[in-house]
Amino acid sequence: MRAVPLTLLLSLSAMPLLAQGNCFPSKSSNEADLFAHFSVPLAFSPAQSPWAEQPGTIQIGVEAALIPDASDEIATPTTCRPGKGPENVNILPGLVRPRLAIGLTDGIVLEMSWTPPIRVSGVKANLWSFAVSRTVPINPNGGTFFGRLHATFGSLHAPFTCPDKALQDPLSECFQGTRSDDRYSPNIYGVELGFGFPMAHGALRPYLGGGYNILHPRFQVNFTNAADSTDRRKVEVNLHRWVVFGGVTVAATPNLSLSGELYSAPSDLITARARVSLKFGGRARR
Repeated sequence: MRAVPLTLLLSLSAMPLLAQGNCFPSKSSNEADLFAHFSVPLAFSPAQSPWAEQPGTIQIGVEAALIPDASDEIATPTTCRPGKGPENVNILPGLVRPRLAIGLTDGIVLEMSWTPPIRVSGVKANLWSFAVSRTVPINPNGGTFFGRLHATFGSLHAPFTCPDKALQDPLSECFQGTRSDDRYSPNIYGVELGFGFPMAHGALRPYLGGGYNILHPRFQVNFTNAADSTDRRKVEVNLHRWVVFGGVTVAATPNLSLSGELYSAPSDLITARARVSLKFGGRARR
């Protein structure tokens, strides 16, 4: 008779440990779809037509990317927190990040970006992006072919699992706890190939391309409940996606360009980007 209470006691004591365990959802889960959704606007795409820059050319600019809302369906966990409602993921309508490009030799361009850790609407980003590309001419009319490698890593901190609204909801597991400060790390690595071609004497340069992204998103909960117990479970899944993109760059002046781009992982999402760039120290070979 003593074995039954002892078994029950051991089971109950193990429950918090199980709840704290790391989670590895399948590639078909809502968690995986949600990570793939947000990888589209966060990916470090070209966001402008390719140019073969002279060595020493420096280009600075700003990019704005639209972040479409995720549906309640994919925002509702299916594996890691079954029974919980949609996570608080539709916080920001877009992402703004600075960009710096440096022309090296033989049509090679090094690009980088850093989004500093400034909290906006509850979201604190600390994202780094890098890319290296090479552009080569393919015809005497100014057509170009380019290949590009890119990576985005770092983190976004925000109350994804337990925002203020959930803390006031008696039906929520977040009730009377502390606002969460969860961490999402996108970890996006990709390769791209594309073509650019001039129009209107080179002032208008459309471009098209495609690529393949490897996604290693990592998520960590950081929530303390009403009983002063902190949830630090991690969510990990590895994914990959084919992507396509296209846009146009307008040379407003020899050194100032304006660009617009549509970028999509066809299985997940399409987003739009706008970019303003100012160039110093050289001029493009056309």
